[in-house]
Amino acid sequence: MSLIDSIPAITCQDLCISYKSSQNRSILNKINCQINLGEFVAVLGLNGAGKSTWLRCLAGLVPFQQGTLHVLGHASTPSNYGQIRQHLGMVAQGGGLIPQLSVLDNVLCGCLGRYSSRQTLGGFPAHEHKRAHLLLQQLDLTEKCSHSVKQLSGGQQQRVAIARALMQNAKILLADEPTNGLDIVMAKQVMETLAQLNQAQGLTIIVVLHDLEMAIAYAQRAIILDLGQIYYDGSTFGLRDKFAELQSRSVPSPLNF
Repeated sequence: MSLIDSIPAITCQDLCISYKSSQNRSILNKINCQINLGEFVAVLGLNGAGKSTWLRCLAGLVPFQQGTLHVLGHASTPSNYGQIRQHLGMVAQGGGLIPQLSVLDNVLCGCLGRYSSRQTLGGFPAHEHKRAHLLLQQLDLTEKCSHSVKQLSGGQQQRVAIARALMQNAKILLADEPTNGLDIVMAKQVMETLAQLNQAQGLTIIVVLHDLEMAIAYAQRAIILDLGQIYYDGSTFGLRDKFAELQSRSVPSPLNF
């Protein structure tokens, strides 16, 4: 085991994001947790619990006001966000792809952080193209390589977004509701892709989900947020009971798991 493999993937200590003027409370209030390399973690909660905000905070996209955040042992600060993002791949809600570009070009965009604008004027190096083709092959998208992403199904677009994130050579993949808006077949394809990456390559997966059954089927660990705090952190085997508890203490309203 290398030194980096013995370091936690993510460590949060008293992490706070203190703005929610409409509800007069913090979005995140003293989040404490450690996520180890190789884990598959589902993040769940009711609407407004802080799930997506926390994920974006881990990616360095949303600043925190109090506490500490470490990614692979590196403290997350504005001065070293660039260094930290080298280790993180992010799949945003809806994929965040560029519809005018081909599948291959969208995937190649994942390595933009390694090159200056001048270096990419003539295109990306051959070895980056080779890696992009390999990722598309692994995700069963080889035949779609030259297609516009507008021609793809929702599930295929999410797999392209995953391939783009993997172009960064990231050790940690953050996915914000990657099954949102997909039918059950496409949603399962996306989750199976994430599970395969976790099991075959040891990729650390942290995924925000709204589907309780998907979390139980694919993740080993679940973190439930409630009003900006960790309500539950443990095995997915305990999820149904914990959500029953959460329902019983909450004001009756439509739930968004």
